[in-house]
This record gives sequence, structure tokens and C-alpha cells, in this order.
Amino acid sequence: MIEGKKLLGDQRRELIIDWLLRSDEPITGGELAKRSNVSRQVIVQDISILKAKKHPIIATAQGYMYVNQTPAPKVTKIIACKHAPAETKQELFILVDHGVTIQQVIVEHAIYGEITASLMLSTRLDVEAFCQKVEQTNSSLLSELTDGVHLHVIEADHPSKLEAAVQALTDSGFILQD
Repeated sequence: MIEGKKLLGDQRRELIIDWLLRSDEPITGGELAKRSNVSRQVIVQDISILKAKKHPIIATAQGYMYVNQTPAPKVTKIIACKHAPAETKQELFILVDHGVTIQQVIVEHAIYGEITASLMLSTRLDVEAFCQKVEQTNSSLLSELTDGVHLHVIEADHPSKLEAAVQALTDSGFILQD
């Protein structure tokens, strides 16, 4: 507790975050006010400021809690594909339609070695924009350098999404077979 000492707003808000992070239980506004030697209304304002700064604080009937929102771990996989340039959109749609993000495309060039490009395509809109940009700029796909052979680094929030996407690519003839 900060007995008898009035804190500046930023200091007080830092302490509020610290107290909430250290607690497994909600802390009431009254308790936070007592600890920081201010009124409960000041605490309500502090919580509003912290929420506006994107701190994940929720108010429950039992008090305030800091919800530590750790993103779900992602799983990644590297897949080998081969197809004609005209089939690129279909390949990418299959992946994003299965909830997969296409992080990168990689080709093994005879002279330059590994060439990697970041894609970060997660939706059909992303795929449409990518394909439109390729067309508008009259650019070549990296896979055109390697007769259609390329790797993708793909990511999803669950292995089953990757498995389903790979199976759909296999069924469509896009997965490079031994």
C-alpha cells in the first residue's frame, strides 16, 4: 500500500496495472482507491484511460481484472507445390478457405539459391489483391523461375486446418509428389 502518499496519474496507473497483473482474483475499485490514496471515481477514470490505451482490463461484479490475452500458439508447415501460373489463385484460395495464412513463398533458384518472399495472405480479399497486383504490374511469380515448383510456409491456429488444407491441395493436384 501507498499510505498517505498521493501519486501522480501515470505512477498510479502503472501501480494499478501491476496490482491487477499480480492478482489471481478481481480487485475492487474501492480497494484500488484505498491502496493508491485516491477516490473510487479517480480509479474509474484511471481504468478508462488504461482501457483506451488497449490494456485488457475488464470490470466484473467482483472487481477489476487484467485479462492477459496471450495469442493462441500458431502451427506452421512447409509444403512443396507445383502448378501453372494460371492456377495460382485457385491454390491460394484453397489455403485461405481452410483458415490458413500463407506466410511465405520460397523457390530454389539454380544461380541465386533460395529466394523467399513474404506473402501474409489470410483471406480471399488478400489473395485477390495479390493476384491483381501481379497482373497490374505485369510481374512474374517466383514459381515461374522454377517451372512451377515452389514451397509455401503456411500457418494456422490448429494442426487440423493445415492437414485439411494440404489434403485439399493434394486432391487438386497442387502438392508436389515424390
